[in-house]
Amino acid sequence: MLRYINTDIVFQEFPDEVTLAINISGCPCHCPGCHSRFLWADTGTALTEDALSALISAAADTITCVGFMGGDGDPAAVDRLACHVLHCHPGLKTGWYTGRTAVSPLVSPQHFHYIKVGPYLRHLGGLDSPRTNQRMLRRRPDGSFEDITARFWKK
Repeated sequence: MLRYINTDIVFQEFPDEVTLAINISGCPCHCPGCHSRFLWADTGTALTEDALSALISAAADTITCVGFMGGDGDPAAVDRLACHVLHCHPGLKTGWYTGRTAVSPLVSPQHFHYIKVGPYLRHLGGLDSPRTNQRMLRRRPDGSFEDITARFWKK
């Protein structure tokens, strides 16, 4: 079962979206230089469909997207929750930030509008660096993904 520590309304995680970012605990990646070490422990509140709907309802007038920040310990659960968002909260987009280098085969790309892949490696920088190993993928209307990482690079 997924657990979350907190949420926030953010403007930069997924392009052109006002996102309810849900910080999921129990991260197994333990990336060197991680800025969210507090998410390594498996603690917090259960992230059920009911809990997710309550979080969305509380922010409904503000958000355009729900972002799952983590969840690498149970990608199938992240996928189920993204599917729930699409079916029960039409009009909202979904995004996922995975610290893995590839999208899990347990995840249906059709359930996500955006997927950010890749661990944060301090010496390569985040999405705003042309040297980054991270990638921001956006789903096209035909269901394939395009890499839009360069859009984030500082000019």
